[in-house]
Order: sequence, then C-alpha cells, then structure tokens
Amino acid sequence: MAKESTKWHEGVREKELREIRLKKLKGLEEKGIPPYPDRFERTHTLEEAMALPEGEFVRLAGRITRRNRMGGMVFGDLRDMKGKIQFSLAKDEVGEESFQIFEDYIDIGDFLGVEGTLYRTRRGELTVQVKKFQFLGKALRPLPEKWKGLKDKELCYRQRYLDLIMNPSTRERFLLRSKVIRILRRFLEEKGFEEVETPILCPKPSGALATPFRTHHNALDMDVYLRIAPETYLKRLVVGGYDKVFEFARCFRNEGMDPTHLQDFTMLEYYCAYWNYEDNMKFTEQLFVHLLTSLKEDLAKLKWLKEIDRLKSEGKGKQALALFKKGYQVGDPLKLEIEGEEVDFTPPWPRVPLQEVILKHSGLDIKSYQSAEELRRAIREKGIEIEDMEKMGFGKLVDSLYKKTCRPHLRGPLFLTSHPIELSPLARRSDHDPTLVDRFQLIVAGAEIVNAYSELVDPLDQRQRLEEQARLRQKGDEEAMVMDEDYLLAMEYGMPPISGWGMGIDRLVALLAGEENLRDVVFFPLMKPLD
Repeated sequence: MAKESTKWHEGVREKELREIRLKKLKGLEEKGIPPYPDRFERTHTLEEAMALPEGEFVRLAGRITRRNRMGGMVFGDLRDMKGKIQFSLAKDEVGEESFQIFEDYIDIGDFLGVEGTLYRTRRGELTVQVKKFQFLGKALRPLPEKWKGLKDKELCYRQRYLDLIMNPSTRERFLLRSKVIRILRRFLEEKGFEEVETPILCPKPSGALATPFRTHHNALDMDVYLRIAPETYLKRLVVGGYDKVFEFARCFRNEGMDPTHLQDFTMLEYYCAYWNYEDNMKFTEQLFVHLLTSLKEDLAKLKWLKEIDRLKSEGKGKQALALFKKGYQVGDPLKLEIEGEEVDFTPPWPRVPLQEVILKHSGLDIKSYQSAEELRRAIREKGIEIEDMEKMGFGKLVDSLYKKTCRPHLRGPLFLTSHPIELSPLARRSDHDPTLVDRFQLIVAGAEIVNAYSELVDPLDQRQRLEEQARLRQKGDEEAMVMDEDYLLAMEYGMPPISGWGMGIDRLVALLAGEENLRDVVFFPLMKPLD
C-alpha cells in the first residue's frame, strides 16, 4: 500500500494524497473492516484516563494526531477536545496481521479505538499498551504538520475544525467560553432568576438603537425582523409576573463589520423587579468577582498555552518546551493583564458621569448645548470628524462623540453614568435631572461590556419617547427605534420598578481570553464565500 508523506502539501500534491487515502479506504472495505462503524464503547474519556494509575484497563477513543514507527512498535497520540494520551502498539501484542493493517491503512487524522492497560514509559509518559484496536473513521484529507493556520487568521475562521485540531490554545479558548456561560447561568439561577426564551422573529425591531435585518414570513404574508435585543419581550414577562428573568439571546444587527462588532452575536440580558440601576451596579460587581474567581485556573492555563503557541510559531521550540514543562501559575483572579496593562477588578469600581468624561477628552461640555445642530457646530469647530453626523439626533451625536474621543482611553473597570435621555429611549428619567436617565455602562479596556439602567415603566412617557424616535427615523436615522404599540399595550397593564442589564458574551470572552477580534471567540463567524 502506498505511503503518504507527513508533510503538508497544497494544490496537486494534496489531491494526490487524498487519492492515496481513498485507496486505503477501499482496502479497508475489501478486508471487511467498516471504515465508518456506528459506535465504540469507552470506559473513560482521554481526560479521565490521564488521571488513572498504571495498570488500569481502559477502552479509549480519539483522533490520531501523531504516529512514529520504532522497530516492531508504533507510538502515537490520541486526542479529543479535552485530552491527549499516548498509545503504544506492538506487533507481538496485537498480532502480525492487525499490526500490518495499522501500518498500511491507518493515518494521522483517522479515528481509532484502543483497548489495553496503562503504563509509564522510561520518560514517565502515561501510555496505553494496546491489546486490541478498532478503526473508527477515515480522514480523507491529511492534517497539516506545521500548519499555516497558526498565523493565517482567515483560515482559522473558515476552517475552525482544523484550528481546533491543531491549536491547544484555540481548544482552551472555546472551552473557556462554554464555562463562562455555565458560571453566569448558575450564578443567576442561585440568585433566584428564571431562564426563558423569547422570539427571534419579531413584527417590530425594538429593544435597542440598531439597524435590523428584515425578512418575509410567507405563511403570514408579512415582513418580520430578526431581533436586535430581547428587552421588550423580557419586560413583558415582568408585566406577567416574573420578578427575576434572564435569557442568553442570539441577536442580529445589520451594521458595519469590524473586530469589535459582529452582525450576529450572543447577548445575556436579565431584568429584576423592584431594583434600580444602583442595585444593579452592586450586583454587577458581585457577578464579576464570582466569575473571575471561578475562572482563575482556566485563565491562567489559556495564557500559558497562548504563549507556548506563540513561541512555536516563532520557531522557538526549546523555549516552548521549557515553558510547557514549567506549567502555568495562578495569580490574583481579580487582576487581569489586558492589552499589556493590569486591570484590577477589586470592587468598588469608580462611577463617572458621561458629561465629565466627554469634557475631559474632547473639551466639549454637552450640557451647554440645547440642540443637535448646536452640538454639531461645536464638534466641527473642534475638528472632530464623525461619519454621517448630519443624520444624527442629539443623543446619537453624544454617543458618537464619546466613542470617538473618550472610550479608547478608559481602562476601567468603571461605571459610566448619567446618559442623555435622547440616547436612552427605554431608560427611566432621573429624578435629579430630567434631561438624563438612570443608566450605567461598564467600561473595561476601552470596551463597553455591560449596558444597564433603571427601566422606564411609565407608558405615557414611553409613548412620547418612541414618537420622538419615529420622527428621527423619518429623517434618516436607521438606528432609531420604531413605534411598538404592542409593547405600549403591555406597559399600560402596569409595571413595577425594574432594572435591566445586558452584556455581550462574545465581547466578554474576547476580553478574558486576550483576543482583539470577536471572530476569535465565535466558532463559525460569517465569512464571504471564496467563490
């Protein structure tokens, strides 16, 4: 049987290697060996097996990621999402015929089930001494040995499965994402919150200042929108009697693409009756302390693996091996290194008014301007360039001015408070200043991580604000909210005091994992097809 090189080839050579594997597939079938069997019964996962003592009998399965012939023996590695273990396969243990089948037909990338006992090699590596093996799946394309995906981000996004197979730090990053969601869910449940689901297809795109995706519902013969936020539906549930409610919601906003924004993303939103935004700030501090403390080992391990990957990609194999042997160190869980700087999450966090931040970084006092036109004129005089600001109302202008001149300089964590009412059409008007709302944003390393406020529960005030949003929309502001009569109807049945809270999961995980691009924490980001 023809042998394939372990070197990664492209173009014609890759096609030839696939042909070799197709011949091996046919050879397996001719020998009566199912190339794609239906099951294999394991005694342990690879992660569980690595914690077992020598002499333990195991049945394990995984993908072959390494194989080396040494005389009458083959050594190799089995790997899955959470573990890796070495196996040794000897001709005198499995029999000459089985050994030859392994040699002739089984490649790196194939799936294999093994049965045997655990022992340690002279180098101390835990290994399965294979007594029997079962072929579990043929890979028709070879895995790369020194894969370009370590540097080629686009290839990582387009072929995430290869990224996961080849890069330990990628596997750890996505395991971290899953754990973040589990921790948040359990924390909220322990605090008395109920998890719910609300519609993705909506008659009205409400709940945030954003441009929606629109589609057509054939059965009802009506246009509908992919939700931009679950907010108004979750607040309907508070009207219905829920005191504490939350949802991990897929949201969709038809806006520009950049490393910090995705058109489809995951949002965690919760709402609590009888709280105000100050209660919510205290709860946010508690939540983050719990999250970071629970993740201290995971974050230390991920940082360690990323550094090993970096050293390998730079050809520094000896340094990478030395770091691997040294292991990772767990430090203070509330002090994270973000973009080369230490950010201390120890509460309490500063609370800073938006007006104060904008004045400091732009020299403009937003309280001194009575209209959008006055503010536009002042922005021009300062030489600050904001795209499409002619179409913006006062609130959107303030938000754009803040994002342009202030946010990149804020390290945090800090609570940004006291937003203009025009910028927050669903938030409660402040009792101390009717031009502001009771709102906060959590800012960390120049990124907005949380947006929260005391909710507007007055249906008459809400109607006036939605009418103003509708006027802005008519003037060309595509992100302004539309009138939502169904939501207003729900409000008129009565709402208690409420504080709501929203956080982008993708942005949080990117922050924790030290990634600058949200695509690095999403399994399959939307990409334009190559053809």
